[in-house]
Amino acid sequence: MATDTTRERVLGLVASAGPITAADLAATLGVTSAAIRRHLTLLSEDGLIADHEKPGPLDRGRGRPAKSYVATAQGQRALATAYSDVAVEAVDFLRTSGTLPDFVAAHHARLEAVLAARVDAHAPVDVKVDALATALAEQGFATSVRPGPGGLTVQLCQGHCPVQSIAEAAPEWCDAETKAFSRVLDVHVQRLSTLAGGAHVCTTTIPLASSKEG
Repeated sequence: MATDTTRERVLGLVASAGPITAADLAATLGVTSAAIRRHLTLLSEDGLIADHEKPGPLDRGRGRPAKSYVATAQGQRALATAYSDVAVEAVDFLRTSGTLPDFVAAHHARLEAVLAARVDAHAPVDVKVDALATALAEQGFATSVRPGPGGLTVQLCQGHCPVQSIAEAAPEWCDAETKAFSRVLDVHVQRLSTLAGGAHVCTTTIPLASSKEG
């Protein structure tokens, strides 16, 4: 991918906030709609972003809805670090040596400790989720929190994963991460989709009632 700073910011925002429209991108980044459209065209031509088809029937009474964009798997890889190949080689070595489970457990124990230190265990669940999202962003994940259907849940979305290549090589990585989230938040969470599994975002559904309240 070209090293155009604005283009990289567009791709990063599409990855973290997508599905997102060109108008929202322009407003967030403070650039003109024409400039955003140029970047979106180039990113689309390079296969880094794609149109997002909104589920459900179209509302034909209000005209054609604004086009939204999400990052493709190729776009996610473009955001990854240069150490992906080395990381995958390391995972293969650890699996062959039989020490991969210990490595996964040790890594997520450290991650859980970092996240738990940023989350107030006595706060309401929604406050905990916001704190968790902020802590994850500081670890290199592009995170956002969105309301879930019915208002009883929220969705923690990770639009970029700095260790996606590892998670693709070791599916148990995402399982361990999900369990760490559950312990930090003190609720049972459900992972609906992952970047490693081919989705455009990692999505975790979180109930807004603590297990201690149930």
